[in-house]
Amino acid sequence: MTTPCYSRPLRAILLPEIFMRTILIYIVIFMSLTARAATISASNEADSTTAAIDTAALASLEATCSSASVQSPLAAAKPLTLYDMPYSPTRHMENWGRLAYNTATFVGAGVVTLLVLECLPEGATAWDKSEIKHTPFWHRYGNHVKEGPVWDKDNAVFNYVLHPYGGAVYYMSARSNGFNILGSMLYTTFVSNVLWEYGIEAFMEIPSIQDMIITPIAGTVIGEGFYRLKRKIVQDDYRLFGSRAMGVAVAWIVDPINEFVNLFAGNPCKRGKHAASITCSPSIDLLGRRPQVGFTAVITL
Repeated sequence: MTTPCYSRPLRAILLPEIFMRTILIYIVIFMSLTARAATISASNEADSTTAAIDTAALASLEATCSSASVQSPLAAAKPLTLYDMPYSPTRHMENWGRLAYNTATFVGAGVVTLLVLECLPEGATAWDKSEIKHTPFWHRYGNHVKEGPVWDKDNAVFNYVLHPYGGAVYYMSARSNGFNILGSMLYTTFVSNVLWEYGIEAFMEIPSIQDMIITPIAGTVIGEGFYRLKRKIVQDDYRLFGSRAMGVAVAWIVDPINEFVNLFAGNPCKRGKHAASITCSPSIDLLGRRPQVGFTAVITL
C-alpha cells in the first residue's frame, strides 16, 4: 500500500482556511453589534423627538423660570457630547459603549492592515519574509516579544508620517467620545503599544522603540488639533468654508473611525439633519465547501 504524498503540509492548507473562517465570524459579530447600536440610536432619537418643545413655548418657559428664580429645564439638561459644550482640555463625559465599538473596529482594521503590509516588498516594512514563511506564527510572536523593544529600521514614511497620523486617529477615537486630553492620550498609548506593537504587529516584527514613543506623543499633539478642527466643522453643521462636501471629507480624514461607526450606530453630532445611516442584516454560511458571508444594507440619507 502506497502512502500518498502531499506537496504542502496539512497545516499550511488548514491554517489559511481557519483564519478566513475566523475573520468572517468576526465580521458578522461586528455587523450584528453595529446593527443593534443603530436600533438603540433610532429609539433614542424617537424619544428625543417626542419630548421636544417648540421654540416659543421654550422661550416662555425660560422667562417664567427666570422670574421665579427656578432652574430652567434647558439648563439642567445634559449635552449629548463634548461638541455641545465650550472647549475644555479637562472636561470629560465618557461614552464607553461607543469606544468599545471603535476598539473592535481597530482590531479588525489592524488585521486587514497586517495582511496588506505582508504583501508589500520587504524593503517597505523591513519584515523578515524568510522568517515569516518558515517560522510558525506563535513562535514568531514569542520570539519578538522576548527580544523587544528595539530601534527599528523601518521606512521613514512609516515611522514619522503614518504612525503619528495613526496615533491621531486613535486619539480622536477617544476624544470624540467624551474623553479629555489625558484620557485620550492613555487610550492612544494602549492601542498603539498594546494592541498594535505588542499585539498584532508582534507576529511580524519585534516591537519598535520609535513607534512606542512617537505614536502616542505625536498622535496626542496632532489629534488635539484634529479635535479643534472637527469642533468647528460640527458647529457649522458639517460645513467647512461653507462647503458641506469639504466638511464631510475633512471630518472623515481627521476622525475616520468615529465617522465610520456613525454610519451604523448613528451620529450624535448631527441633530437629525443630514444624518446618514446604514442598517445591515448580516448572513453567513460556514457549512459549505467555501465559506460565504453577505449582508443586506439599507442606506438612509
